Amino acid sequence: MKKTNLYTVHKENNAKIIPFSGFLMPVQYEGVNAEHLHVRNSVGLFDVSHMGEFFLKGERASELLQLLCSNDISEISDGKAQYSCLINNNGGIIDDLIIYKFNNNEFMLVVNAGNIEKDWNWICLHNEKFGNKLENRSEKMSLLALQGPKSYDLLQRIVDFDVRSLKNYSFLKTDFDIFSGVIISTTGYTGSGGFEIYCENKDAVAIWKTLFKYGEQFDLKPIGLAARDTLRLEMGYCLYGNDINENTNPIEAGLNWVTKINKDFIGKKNIVNAIENGCEKKLVGFKLIERGIPRNDYIIFDGNDIEIGVVTSGTMSPILKEGIGLGYVSFEYSKLNSIIFIGIRNKKIMAKVINTPFVKI
Repeated sequence: MKKTNLYTVHKENNAKIIPFSGFLMPVQYEGVNAEHLHVRNSVGLFDVSHMGEFFLKGERASELLQLLCSNDISEISDGKAQYSCLINNNGGIIDDLIIYKFNNNEFMLVVNAGNIEKDWNWICLHNEKFGNKLENRSEKMSLLALQGPKSYDLLQRIVDFDVRSLKNYSFLKTDFDIFSGVIISTTGYTGSGGFEIYCENKDAVAIWKTLFKYGEQFDLKPIGLAARDTLRLEMGYCLYGNDINENTNPIEAGLNWVTKINKDFIGKKNIVNAIENGCEKKLVGFKLIERGIPRNDYIIFDGNDIEIGVVTSGTMSPILKEGIGLGYVSFEYSKLNSIIFIGIRNKKIMAKVINTPFVKI
């Protein structure tokens, strides 16, 4: 089992450590709800160094990404990031990822920890005919996520650029205190605003401690992956392996907004078919009308006890104090305000299909 360079820091902070995507990661420190609410109201720091980073460079770098990804790479400006999906031959999602564009010939791809090897092999396979230079720096880089409304004022104490001038899904390579060549981006997985900080492994502990030194006046706290999951779920963000996978068409997952059919890409035929002819099932957000907590793999029923779908993600929202979740249901039950029932401990709990995000920030 791998450890990030911040493992000893987490142990010193009495984190509960669990195996996650091949790494020993901090799942919580003082408790999921407390950490969740602290990010929503203040500022928290996550270690997400288990994520993968690929660097792509070459005159045909954009061509390769256009072929592999659902989104339109030509829409990204220098210094901007874009959310997209790697698509397989059948139109399924190999992984979701963020693409950072330095210039037309140079990109950084950030992929999910559990998919690093699979994604790398897929990209290298198709790069053979393009001849770009690829470097997998996943084991050489660390990633810290500084998230929450007070993250802007905290970061401003450390860097020499106007942090609020960095628009959403933008990034720059800059100095961070005494550390050079650090990539700071306005991305994250919480919906509460903030930054992600990419650095060399050797600098990770010192940068973590620098953030806490300056963050003392902002009540900065370390946050575990359990709160990261509840935060992303309140925003309705998909989690790979739960809400999307290689058998998921991005259209049925509600990812039309990152699927551009004005270009050619692998798997496009099946995706166009889903757009033109509809999907048998659809990913929806739902809120329980009765008391209960929906969980992954719970069965979804109609009013006649007929199975119509399955829960892919669920929790008790720390903000709403209500059970919320994502799940796939037969298309006819995907309309807003449809009444569905979640099978919880031999009971069928009433729920209503609603728009996401569940929480307005």
